[in-house]
Amino acid sequence: MFKYFEPNKIFAITSKAPKYVLFLFIIVLTIGLTEALILSPEDYKQSDAVRIMYVHVPAAWISLGIFTSLALLSIGSFVFKNKNFSLIAKSLAPSGFIFNIIALVTGSIWGKPTWGTWWAWDARITSMLILALFYGMYLLAWRIYNDKEQVIKITSLIAILGVVNVPIVKFSVDWWNTLHQPASINILSTNTAIHPSMLVPLGIMTAAFALFSLLIFLMKYNTELIKVKNKGLNRL
Repeated sequence: MFKYFEPNKIFAITSKAPKYVLFLFIIVLTIGLTEALILSPEDYKQSDAVRIMYVHVPAAWISLGIFTSLALLSIGSFVFKNKNFSLIAKSLAPSGFIFNIIALVTGSIWGKPTWGTWWAWDARITSMLILALFYGMYLLAWRIYNDKEQVIKITSLIAILGVVNVPIVKFSVDWWNTLHQPASINILSTNTAIHPSMLVPLGIMTAAFALFSLLIFLMKYNTELIKVKNKGLNRL
């Protein structure tokens, strides 16, 4: 099933996809920003500062999801010996890193009016910073190593080791006493601490960020496919 990968066939599909994804992203983002900035209510404690949540939380979710994907793709690369898994992971990593940085920056901005400080060595914040370092190492490895087989092994190990930090990020607010508030949304339960008037725009903004991540991925992946084609390789 995973034995062959034909760049020409894949590129014929992925080269057309970005314009549709971009169109859908603009629509969803417009709706999300309208809901988040205009229609959603102020928080009774944080006032309008709570609106940072509509960028901060989706960015954190997307960055965690992408790094988890990197690890799964890396495991798949080891198990199935298929280079396309590493190519997909390489193309996903930049958007994950971008959203990780966005989550850190917006968290810092949100922390100033909420906690009275731009930065605190809180368990959640520190573990997100560690995640950004793993992203940085992953991307840097692709830059500094020229040997294809070597860089695939190194980046795969970075992703597999780094994914251990993902549950630490997720459960840090439950395992330790932190400044960061506990999770307001539990996907495994119907109970949620967030009102639907805020949950709806949060979901829409998450969808918008996911589409933007997909757009970056497609652009990067198409570039990688062009490189493969230019090398005269019909299969990987």
